[in-house]
Amino acid sequence: MHYNMTKVFIYEDNKDRSEALISLINKQSDLKLVGHSSNCANVASEMKNLAPDIVLMDLNMPKVDGFVGLKRIKEEYPEIKVLLQTIIEDSDKILECIKAGAEGYILKNDSPQKLLQAIKDVMEGGANLTPSVAIKILRSLNQNQSKKAIAETLTERETEVLELLSLGKSYKMIAADMDISFNTVNSHLKKIYEKLRVNSAGEAIRMYYN
Repeated sequence: MHYNMTKVFIYEDNKDRSEALISLINKQSDLKLVGHSSNCANVASEMKNLAPDIVLMDLNMPKVDGFVGLKRIKEEYPEIKVLLQTIIEDSDKILECIKAGAEGYILKNDSPQKLLQAIKDVMEGGANLTPSVAIKILRSLNQNQSKKAIAETLTERETEVLELLSLGKSYKMIAADMDISFNTVNSHLKKIYEKLRVNSAGEAIRMYYN
């Protein structure tokens, strides 16, 4: 039964919030908590030994913070998805994290339902972002010459899929926006990953910045 579950690891130094997140994850039939920690000091060994599918990453933690943890995860285990948790929507810091490979973020005062939906969206290949951060991303894309180079590598439809991903759209939302099937979105994404030589939506979006 467990092999179908999404494995979750939590980094959070606030004891009350950590306990609330643990309780929330444990109540979900499709999620399995594999571990939690108050900082990223042992992030490499935790990822290797516990192999989560997704990490809920607090940005501000003592000793080794979430940004350092994020970079270490993406350097060694790029297939692990990282969903940031932050108190304040600091779009510059979040943009920096997206560039480093994060799949998206949630605010700590978001509802439990919103958090669960964000996990689902990220696991389906979306990038959980708010409009204000998405606007910053688009501005960054428009100022970057690599966007043109990537667009020349991809077809027009593949480029459209990638741009919708960068706006935080899930596969289902992209399918609706482009009036195509979920399977066609999947097909486009496989071709994007092959052409860009990446393994995830986060990596594909990140390539726009490099």
